[in-house]
Amino acid sequence: QAQLVESGGGLVQAGGSLRLSCAASGRSFTGYTMGWFRQAPGKEREFVARMRWNAINSYYTTYYADSVKGRFTISGDNAKNTVYLQMNSLKPEDTAVYYCAAGRTSGSYSSLYDYWGQGTQVTVSS
Repeated sequence: QAQLVESGGGLVQAGGSLRLSCAASGRSFTGYTMGWFRQAPGKEREFVARMRWNAINSYYTTYYADSVKGRFTISGDNAKNTVYLQMNSLKPEDTAVYYCAAGRTSGSYSSLYDYWGQGTQVTVSS
């Protein structure tokens, strides 16, 4: 059974950093888009970042929400079946539950993703 498990969340002061991990298992996610989303209390789930392997040119294509561009970096380790989200210069407004997701098609809408992790809490104090 396909499974995505996030880890690495926690409490950090504003300006600090965290690295989230998403371990994939149960099936191959080759060719899938891997994404990170977040949901703050009382708010809709929102797109954060995504990546997709470009087999023709042998590199990952990445895309970020404007709110995290320049501060967050998505990356992957194929050997470990793990996707990462490096978060730097964290702000209190980054506080949310962060979810890892995998989908066959590329995009920023959560409805495009077929598999989801259980989420990991990130809290940024001011």
